[in-house]
Amino acid sequence: MAERTRALSDVLDELEGAIHDKDIAVQEIVERLGDRSFASLMLVFSLISTSPASAIPGITATVAIIVFILAVQMIFGRRSVWLPGILTRQRVSSSMLCKGISWLRRPLHFIERFLGARLTFLVHRPWLFLPLGCILLLTLVMPFMEVIPTSGSIASAAIALFAAGLLTRDGALILVSLIPLSAVPFMIWQVGFGA
Repeated sequence: MAERTRALSDVLDELEGAIHDKDIAVQEIVERLGDRSFASLMLVFSLISTSPASAIPGITATVAIIVFILAVQMIFGRRSVWLPGILTRQRVSSSMLCKGISWLRRPLHFIERFLGARLTFLVHRPWLFLPLGCILLLTLVMPFMEVIPTSGSIASAAIALFAAGLLTRDGALILVSLIPLSAVPFMIWQVGFGA
């Protein structure tokens, strides 16, 4: 069995530590989590979109843009995160973020019991290209998901699975994440836009 990890809870702790005013800028989140932590940032932003904060109009589209940019940089092997100023200046309500963090703590604590380093070759290139490609495709349709209730949250949860696997070096979780990453766009299309 894989050694137990607290990596996901640690990310929430770091995020919670960044909250100090009535709202927080995306740039402050990036600085708090570190400009080299692609997996942590991808996890945080996708979890924001799965939490009650996703009720804020535009959150799903904003998260999709951020995750798209992160995935592209990961594919090209960039060493540090770059996000355009128009995104880093965006602000998130601290109260909504705190609600989201509280809402996520119990399920993440439960999930952490089953995560750990295994099949670690899957957290390296070239194996990462397949899930990252799926994430790119998914983020391209996520802005349109705002019109279909909860679909953006489901898509973000699929991205969070991948990010959690990468963060905990759990290749098995990355394999599991491929199922929703490849299925969600098709299902959303069929349910929301299909005949």
